[in-house]
Amino acid sequence: MGSKGKGGRRRFQPTAGGMMKQIQQLQVQMARAQEELAEETVTASVGGGVVTVVMTGQQEVRSVAIDRQAVDSGEVDMLEDLVLAAMNEALRKSRELAEKRMAPFTKALSIPGLI
Repeated sequence: MGSKGKGGRRRFQPTAGGMMKQIQQLQVQMARAQEELAEETVTASVGGGVVTVVMTGQQEVRSVAIDRQAVDSGEVDMLEDLVLAAMNEALRKSRELAEKRMAPFTKALSIPGLI
């Protein structure tokens, strides 16, 4: 029979240098993902396509398109509501995109005992 403490399994203990290297690689990958988010776009359309907003993954509005038929002086209130709805929908989609792209990094950073 074996004695306690000898010949048992060793736990993997990463070295400080190895951890730093992994963190640096993670930082590079995160920076790349953020650059990609700045280029990726989401599109939100409301009112049956009356108002369409295109936004980047970093919540920068690239364009707002309004159907010409919707521009009627008597319908300004409705048009304002549609623009607001389209902007909020584009923001929601943009945040979802960012969460999806950044999820691998946030999971990697939630290492038990690290924080």
